Amino acid sequence: MNLLHVTHKVLGSSANALQVWKLTRNVLIAAALLSVGAAGAQQAPSASPIPNAESDKGSILLTVFLRHDQSKPLDQINAELRQQGYYKSFPPAGIEVVSWYVMMGIGQVITLRVPAERLREVNVALEKTAWGGYRTEFYPTYDYKAIGEEEHAKNQ
Repeated sequence: MNLLHVTHKVLGSSANALQVWKLTRNVLIAAALLSVGAAGAQQAPSASPIPNAESDKGSILLTVFLRHDQSKPLDQINAELRQQGYYKSFPPAGIEVVSWYVMMGIGQVITLRVPAERLREVNVALEKTAWGGYRTEFYPTYDYKAIGEEEHAKNQ
């Protein structure tokens, strides 16, 4: 029996596939976050520097998926975004854009460095201006590149 079967049993036989998928996704995300936290708690302190640790105090990395509404052509999506003020309002002034990519078949994937007290501001900017053209998803993120590269180098 796998997680999808368990999820379907929890929701009952009247659950549709989307409900099962969403609950399964949320359980997997929670498990991943818990396992990362548990793994970090078990590791001895490392002498390796964490990128921008001092300058990033009080801020988080937030990855935003802006999934295209594929029922609309791109010109219509862009016109809707302009009308709603998306290009003027997002990202809010002073929010650092760490990366901004187009992921073919998905939409835009943006990683922002956000002071914790401004998280709501970022959320509201997207709610007011991106909804309709995009479906939004948010993921707390952290920079693992230096740590991963160091671990890889140690194990060569």
